Amino acid sequence: MIKKENKSIAWFDNQWDKIANLQFPLQDRGLHLGDGIFETILIHQGYPQHLQSHIKRWEKSALLLGMANPPEADWIEELINQAVQRCNASETDAALRINWSRGCLETRGINIPITSTHPSTHRFWLEFNSISPSFQPITTLISRHERRNPWSNLSQCKTFGYGQSIQARREAQLAGFDDALLLSTNNELCCGSTANILIFREGKWLTPHLKSGCLPGVMRQQGLNRGLFKEAELSAIPQSKDQWVLINSLGCHPIQKLNNTQLEIFPKSYELWQSLLMPKRQ
Repeated sequence: MIKKENKSIAWFDNQWDKIANLQFPLQDRGLHLGDGIFETILIHQGYPQHLQSHIKRWEKSALLLGMANPPEADWIEELINQAVQRCNASETDAALRINWSRGCLETRGINIPITSTHPSTHRFWLEFNSISPSFQPITTLISRHERRNPWSNLSQCKTFGYGQSIQARREAQLAGFDDALLLSTNNELCCGSTANILIFREGKWLTPHLKSGCLPGVMRQQGLNRGLFKEAELSAIPQSKDQWVLINSLGCHPIQKLNNTQLEIFPKSYELWQSLLMPKRQ
């Protein structure tokens, strides 16, 4: 088996370079306070998947959090094309992360001056890394320590603050599992640490509704738009013959074990994920 070469590059402050070489202001609120939002977009055969959907969610997140509008899709797509060319990655897959920080303000602390909503105070950067989407079965547990808050605006946004997901996965791995599932503060099944939950039950795909506090994932929404998935209020107790998966833009993992319960493995996670991608651009 030939190991794929890892290709990575970043754009910041009007220049391209290796990610490790680009310099970042230490006083940026994204670094200090996690005050920023991001999107992770699959680049499939050199083409960004569901870019408009990611940008729409990005813009909604900025509005919810009182930030300026982030850069538009056309401008970002041009940067993507440059990254693909620089990495010679037109036939491979990559993860593109676009970042939007509130930037450096005049004073320290958490207060946000009115002028902070102007784009000139914000900071954008892009990271491009070659990847191989993943589909192997995994084991999960229900986190005992971390819960999603369905009432928080932050639950609707992909913010820089991933501490809860980090701790939930750490909890799972210390217990001998691959990943954690999170409940909401109202005890509903919510999401994985970095993915949405799907349950195949009695011939239908079910996914927690947004009132659970789950992130409105782009692949999740594609399934809803196409009538493949249905929102439901779900508990963390599996039913007989359930098949559970975790899905996001970069892969789809069947869950083979939840806490101490063995689950029936969904055998076509790749096909499900691939069915939600956009057709190859001609």
